[in-house]
Amino acid sequence: MPVTTCVFDAYGTLFDVAAAARVAAEQPEFPALATAWPQLADYWRAKQLNYSWLRAVMGAHTDFWTVTQDGLDWALEKTGLDGDPALRQRLLDLYWELQAFAEVPAMLKSLKDAGLHTAILSNGSPAMLDGAVQSAGIGDVLDDCLSVEAVGIFKPDARIYDLVGARFGCTRDEVLFVSSNGWDAAAAAHYGFHTAWVNRAGDPVDRLPAAPDTILSDLTGIPALAGV
Repeated sequence: MPVTTCVFDAYGTLFDVAAAARVAAEQPEFPALATAWPQLADYWRAKQLNYSWLRAVMGAHTDFWTVTQDGLDWALEKTGLDGDPALRQRLLDLYWELQAFAEVPAMLKSLKDAGLHTAILSNGSPAMLDGAVQSAGIGDVLDDCLSVEAVGIFKPDARIYDLVGARFGCTRDEVLFVSSNGWDAAAAAHYGFHTAWVNRAGDPVDRLPAAPDTILSDLTGIPALAGV
């Protein structure tokens, strides 16, 4: 069946998660970040995801904002940057103001102009997602932001992907799911979605029971994949 619904992961896919550390590093009051910010950003993201998976397995769900703060605290300690409350607060504030990657607004507009449904499906809490969408100015080209908080467990639990069909009344083979996380794209493929992995870092394909249908370096090719 033709694609009727394009669904996107949020963090790392539409929104640049490294931007918080990068922007903070440009501010003179945080000189220690000038060279340490890439490592901090990598540690922060890795722990954010690791904690979401571990909490899902442990049956100890919390909202993604708590996981984000916990991941940052670990990353700050790992890089020797803990002990500066002002730095911690600035990084968290910036996370609420993440900007979209440059190609995102035009890509989403192309999908909407073609009559497709567009949505976010994310671990993020509703408040976090609303903040990012408003900051990036892309609310008018999204039909909805679907959060795992509706289910109470993080990706890649299949109940998360169920949210798409429940919201849009579409079958699995009508959905193009797009993520910058290889494991997320693989899980969505296993679920039955058409999938695209935005592999910005050029990483190897994850060794999982399913694999993404398409691998891209950015989002500019999504409209063509959706048949637009």
